[in-house]
Amino acid sequence: MCIRDRYQRRVHGIQLYLRLKMAEGKCAIHLVEEGQFVHVLRIFNSNIKGTMKVGFALSIVKGIGLRLAHVLLRVARIDATKRAGELTLDEVNRLNEIIADPQGHSIPVWLYNRKRDRKDGKDSIIVSNGWDTKLREDLERMRKIRLHRGLRHLWGLKVRGQHTCSTGRTGSTIGYVRQKKQASFLQTINTTNFKNCLLYTSDAADDTPCVDLGGRR
Repeated sequence: MCIRDRYQRRVHGIQLYLRLKMAEGKCAIHLVEEGQFVHVLRIFNSNIKGTMKVGFALSIVKGIGLRLAHVLLRVARIDATKRAGELTLDEVNRLNEIIADPQGHSIPVWLYNRKRDRKDGKDSIIVSNGWDTKLREDLERMRKIRLHRGLRHLWGLKVRGQHTCSTGRTGSTIGYVRQKKQASFLQTINTTNFKNCLLYTSDAADDTPCVDLGGRR
């Protein structure tokens, strides 16, 4: 049997297997025309690859994890085996509505990422730009009230009790050896007598400065 015949038999077997699975209802195949497929999808101010599955594609958005993404798909009645590029405008609008009002769509409170907000006291799901805004407001509030966490954020240091002696040494951190060298250099400068080493004089008629090194010019 030649290679071409083997290839044709293999393709025929795959097609037969898919037909049986589709007849049993265990396999879902989505056929989308070339003009309808979107290769780069814009959802919640985030660029998503259209070739990714919807659940994993939604988890790219800041504020949405894998568990919340699959819950959103189930509530919106969107097939999780679809690709992100196959989503219609109606399905994207449904996802927006669910995130805007999660309580009205029976999503449990323990899935929310913003609980008991300090301004309105409500539980909500914050995504994309809203996540960055809330984080910036929280850090600013902690800095204003001089909270320890806020000061650590302000100084660019670790916040959660980590050791900082040997890790996180970025920025203007000075090591122990460098500190010793600087200290010895400053001590040398303080103890050296520069009185006769470098003198500026102006004996010339045009007041041109010249250097006097120990009495010699």
